[in-house]
Amino acid sequence: MARIAGVDLPNKHIEIALTYIYGIGHTSAQEICDKAGIPRNKRTNELDSEETNALRGILESDYKVEGRLRTEISLNIKRLMDIGSYRGLRHRRGLPVRGQQTQTNARTRKGKRKTVAGKKK
Repeated sequence: MARIAGVDLPNKHIEIALTYIYGIGHTSAQEICDKAGIPRNKRTNELDSEETNALRGILESDYKVEGRLRTEISLNIKRLMDIGSYRGLRHRRGLPVRGQQTQTNARTRKGKRKTVAGKKK
């Protein structure tokens, strides 16, 4: 089992295994395999140390992944909240940020329903 960027990659084709790293999607994984000169259908446990080091080098030099990426995203959100932008206020209140409707949906952001007693007429 190869360990790259602090993640244990599963024994799958390398282009699929690389997507287990936060910040690497399918397209990025294909580009990384091509740059390293590794066939995409090679399994993780078939990699030798040179190929693993090549993958590590490409990830460190060309991509922001795992901790660095998470830190940058959280700092961007914190900056939005500090300057008081509309998006920052939505983040602060735990509501959808990108214009979705909130009257009936948005349960992912708002959480479990909190029942409010109905008014008597």
